[in-house]
Amino acid sequence: MNNETPKYPDITVQLSGEDGNAFFIISRVMRALRRAKVADVQTEEFRKEAMAGDYDHVLQTCMRWVVVE
Repeated sequence: MNNETPKYPDITVQLSGEDGNAFFIISRVMRALRRAKVADVQTEEFRKEAMAGDYDHVLQTCMRWVVVE
């Protein structure tokens, strides 16, 4: 797990026990970012970063941006 504080530590996304599909995970985090009124440009930056690698990269990116449970 990542020991660094996420970019948005006030946003928590529940991923355990959910669909493990990478696209589902990315959309779930994007939805949380939008609900928290994060700027569209930042949300798009998250999406591009998350999609720039494999499944493990998706999870690592999510943990860098939000709190993942």
